[in-house]
Amino acid sequence: METEIRKAYNAAWTAEKYEAFKKYVSEIYDHTPKFRLCETPVFIDDEMKAKLLEACNEVNEVIMRPDFKEMTRDAIKHPSLQVPNEDYHTRFLQMDFGICEAEDGELIPQLIEVQGFPSLYFFQDLLYHAYMKHYDIPEGYTVHFDELDSKAYIELLREVIVGDFDPKNVVLLEIEPEKQATAIDFYGAEHHLGIKVLCISQLKKRGKNLFYLDGDGGEVPVKRIYNRVIFDELDQRPDIKREFYFRDEVDVEWVGHPNWFFRISKYTMPLFKSRYVPDCFYLHELDTYPEDLENYVLKPLYSFAGSGVKLSITEKDLDEIEDKSNFILQRKVNYAPVIDTPTGPAKFEIRMLMLWEQDRSSVRIVNNLVRVSKGEMVGVRYNRDKDWVGASVAFFHK
Repeated sequence: METEIRKAYNAAWTAEKYEAFKKYVSEIYDHTPKFRLCETPVFIDDEMKAKLLEACNEVNEVIMRPDFKEMTRDAIKHPSLQVPNEDYHTRFLQMDFGICEAEDGELIPQLIEVQGFPSLYFFQDLLYHAYMKHYDIPEGYTVHFDELDSKAYIELLREVIVGDFDPKNVVLLEIEPEKQATAIDFYGAEHHLGIKVLCISQLKKRGKNLFYLDGDGGEVPVKRIYNRVIFDELDQRPDIKREFYFRDEVDVEWVGHPNWFFRISKYTMPLFKSRYVPDCFYLHELDTYPEDLENYVLKPLYSFAGSGVKLSITEKDLDEIEDKSNFILQRKVNYAPVIDTPTGPAKFEIRMLMLWEQDRSSVRIVNNLVRVSKGEMVGVRYNRDKDWVGASVAFFHK
């Protein structure tokens, strides 16, 4: 980690700067995020950057295999979850790494989760500008990769999400988007791309055609869906009245096809073998449990925001699980408290944000997302009443 930059940043930090930083974030899209913004970005040195890139490349070697779909054929557990018109590969890819300390003291990224579903691509660019505007970020540092600057990054998102379509025929689809914790990212997509942010209940269907109503009641055809609907949440919302169901055969393109939510998920973790990936097993494939079970965490295959994760497990807990095929066992990792803050050390998890363009043979790393924590885990509920924690971004030397 960049210790000298950290010392200078902490020395120059003031509460007034932090309040101005938060005010700026809220003003840009006229929305105050529902999650905590961290007082600091993270500054990552060239050695850790190289490890993160190597880790991503090793995981991507599996995801980019020609037979990856065959490898993940059982990821979609029920026919009701199978959505037609799946594309050849995912458009969006994220990898979450905890920065951990190995037994020999080496700092090393460890893969916590992988996700074939869009993340906060627009909000992270806003956060980048907010830190740059209100704090003294050293020259020559950026949050982007692959020689992208902010303008080129947004244009790349436009190419992936909107493509050759008229933006009015592209919708960002969610469940009550204005109520989502990530709503500020939706408004960022609307701001930059001119696309409609739409609740699934507002999507109309006639035959194989989808449309929504504009402010005057006119019908606007939907040709492409930028999907932000998470199946877990949709299953829990039978109160949402809708005309469109994901299994419907409709004349629409998906950008972020729903099937990739399952194919690239916790389900995929046991397929990766690397020094950057902790040991991980499908629970139903184990004849015997690991002897050091206290060093493992139990995770449901399909959940979000850390729900259903059990940190302390016993053989009895595992024996009582009826559907073992819905769980993985993953070796615990020890996040290193590497961020020096005025109120004590903090640890962090970094999400490497990637895009896989339609005409490219490989995945492209474009940005990152950071969550800073002082709790047992990186979730909000583990960091209540703490400061210098929350949503952030990492700066790397160009």
